[in-house]
Amino acid sequence: MKLTEVPEGKTVEVVDIKGGVGIRNRLAAIGLYPGAPIKVIKSPPGPMIVEVAGSRIALGKGMASKVEVMEL
Repeated sequence: MKLTEVPEGKTVEVVDIKGGVGIRNRLAAIGLYPGAPIKVIKSPPGPMIVEVAGSRIALGKGMASKVEVMEL
């Protein structure tokens, strides 16, 4: 499922990032890479807020829709 489909309060694991090298590198730099656990703090509408490695990060809907996740 896409990260944008995850309800608030749920923790998921990144499976894949659908996109080019640029977006993969940008997301990896903030801790979003395959195998990383993510907790969804706020779902759309508006930017998504997720917690990764103890930090809260805002992601636009377009970027968040490229992140494929699975439930833990």
